[in-house]
Amino acid sequence: MVIRVVLADDQALFRAGIRMVIDSQPDLEVVGEASNGREAIDVVRATAPDVVLMDIRMPLMDGLTATAELLRDAELLRDADAPRIVMLTTFDLDEAAARAIRQGASGFLLKDADPEFLLAAIRTVHSGSAVIAASATRDLFAQTMDAATEPVPDSYGELTEREREIFALAARGLSNAEIAAREYLSEATVKTHISRILTKLALRDRVQLVVFAFEHGLA
Repeated sequence: MVIRVVLADDQALFRAGIRMVIDSQPDLEVVGEASNGREAIDVVRATAPDVVLMDIRMPLMDGLTATAELLRDAELLRDADAPRIVMLTTFDLDEAAARAIRQGASGFLLKDADPEFLLAAIRTVHSGSAVIAASATRDLFAQTMDAATEPVPDSYGELTEREREIFALAARGLSNAEIAAREYLSEATVKTHISRILTKLALRDRVQLVVFAFEHGLA
């Protein structure tokens, strides 16, 4: 299976470099490019990619606005196959990236990331098995989010004791493989637990689980 990627960035030279890196892989393919947020929305709607790499700061329409509109598309259509959106930023503690993730984006990447890390991040977010740059994501939320003030929702009480244990590990950014090794479980069992947790808490993916934990003082 080939992972289809759309790249949105206002710098043509940057897009060309990223396209070259992605298209060098047999399991990845760039199916569209955009130079601003408005174009990004049109290209994503036309190509239905698996993953979108979205620059935060672009002319005409920024990446935050475009991301919000694409996430509304997915919500209205209740589309389980909606693309995962990864924000591209030049700052490792970018409040705008944190805001996009709280809205539903699936992670963030620094624009100067190593090519191998970029490729691994695309595969990771597509598979849903881990959080991209887990420690950096936790640092981002710790620096940009206020202390938890929201009460823990009733849905959290629906988790079993085992699911709460898995939730706590996933909230720390551990991957399925890491949780499996720690808890002496198979990765398939961990995946099943994570799926049930996301369903019970009405969360889209693992990074939203991390956000949930921070917002409710469960991190």
